[in-house]
Amino acid sequence: MTASAATTAHQVSAKALGWLHEHHHRGALPKGAGTDVSDPPGAYKALGELALASSLVLRESVSGANGLRLARDMIDHAWGQFGEGDLLYARLLRYPLMTDSLETYAHLARGGYRHEPMQQLLGHVTGLRSVRSVEHQPNRALAVANATRVTGLDSGGRTGSWEELIRATWLGNTPEPWLIDWITGYNMTHTVFHVTDWGRLPEGLPDDIGDYLAAWLPAWIDIWAEVGEWDLVGELMIVGSCLKEPYLDPGAWELMAGIQHEDGLVPRDTAEVCADLDTRFADQQHTAVVAAIAGTLAVSRILDRDSPASPEPPGSPDDPDGTSARP
Repeated sequence: MTASAATTAHQVSAKALGWLHEHHHRGALPKGAGTDVSDPPGAYKALGELALASSLVLRESVSGANGLRLARDMIDHAWGQFGEGDLLYARLLRYPLMTDSLETYAHLARGGYRHEPMQQLLGHVTGLRSVRSVEHQPNRALAVANATRVTGLDSGGRTGSWEELIRATWLGNTPEPWLIDWITGYNMTHTVFHVTDWGRLPEGLPDDIGDYLAAWLPAWIDIWAEVGEWDLVGELMIVGSCLKEPYLDPGAWELMAGIQHEDGLVPRDTAEVCADLDTRFADQQHTAVVAAIAGTLAVSRILDRDSPASPEPPGSPDDPDGTSARP
């Protein structure tokens, strides 16, 4: 991957992060929301995704001073929206078989937050046979396992064998790659995300699965780019950064830069983007999260691969020399 392509990945990510920050108040929880806040309005899910993207930007520390400031501001906002952990604690206490409290808290924990009563409750709940026996879809079981790992509770066989969890998924069986469809593509990407903790542990992918992805990921990116499913293309690009030998295609990054709006919005597909700002955020927020994560991980993997010869990240208008990217 050339230096110019690395710069493109950085710029796409920085613009997406800026757009998310400018509009993140549109993803606030409804006034008076409690433990029964539901998903149809999208607020609870959107806030969790905001925390996820911010936590990864902070973890990788390659986004420059301004990017890190925006990420910290947004994850602070999410932490405050969740009552500094109190809402997640109350929701887990009321619905111990539901996993959203654990998964959302994991993003915040990755960002450096801790809620001691939540930690203690999770320690109890994740050890219960009833909770461990919930019949999750295979890639969702991996999501729970990774959230348990991130929060420091992955011990004593609480989540089962990682090898068994991986092999229960579509991807774990290295199936006929030409039969992949849209929803299977999303499930496959999330299998990779959770196994590797969003690129932190690329060695977590078994070698045969890594080889399978290296062989077919380029074709999948081309196919979904051809039909303009930009959200899925972005997720596939994240997968590329999660491999032991990352797949980082300059052409894909040029495509993403080409479809990104000047203000940083990244359209989810070829449908016309609504002019109403609240609807725009609700419809396109996920793709901006994906773009921010994809660019961040791509730059981080490039720096890891090229270090120590090229320790500085690509420059940006707010941090032209890239000197603020890593502490």
